[in-house]
Amino acid sequence: MSKKLVSTPPPRTHFLWWLAAILCTILTVAIIIAGIVIFIGYMVIHPRIPVISVVDAYLPHFNYDQAGVLVMQVNILVRSRNDNRKAHARLSNLNLELFFDGNRIAVLSTATPYEVKKNSSVDFNYEYTSDSIPLNPSQMSHVDESLKKDQVSFELKGGVRAQWRVGVLGSFKLLCHLDCRLQFHSSNGSYIPRRCSSRNMIISTHWC
Repeated sequence: MSKKLVSTPPPRTHFLWWLAAILCTILTVAIIIAGIVIFIGYMVIHPRIPVISVVDAYLPHFNYDQAGVLVMQVNILVRSRNDNRKAHARLSNLNLELFFDGNRIAVLSTATPYEVKKNSSVDFNYEYTSDSIPLNPSQMSHVDESLKKDQVSFELKGGVRAQWRVGVLGSFKLLCHLDCRLQFHSSNGSYIPRRCSSRNMIISTHWC
């Protein structure tokens, strides 16, 4: 006697599985659309990160006496530049430290937040006259060598916090860090131009 084969219908997919599949599809499509919008927005707006840089400087006075006491005066022009054509930038906590031979001799700062309009810049002219700076024998030797070479070097370190909103791309917060060497001719105090601009690090973002 032959056995009959009985076919059974496959089990029904549970409603929750269908719902999960639909939600995943909607989420995937939303992510793709958001990516396209951000890409188009980037291509249209082409955002640029604000930078700070030294554009000019002057060393009117740099000398020390036989007792090894240094007296100096320096002027430094710092520019905050925003090359974005469609976004203002807000900057705060601008703080720069000037070093000579490893010793901090000046702090150049602007505590008040300020704005840099789109495609423009803001300049700060810092003028500093030092108190008497005692030098040790090694530093005195360094100063003598600098005067003979007619070239005095300083290190400028610090930075500023920047925030700007770029259309549909959202808002960005950055730390613009500056670390460069400033060089002058000791004979006439003129600045020896070289690149001195900030490097940037994104510390937070907020997408639309």
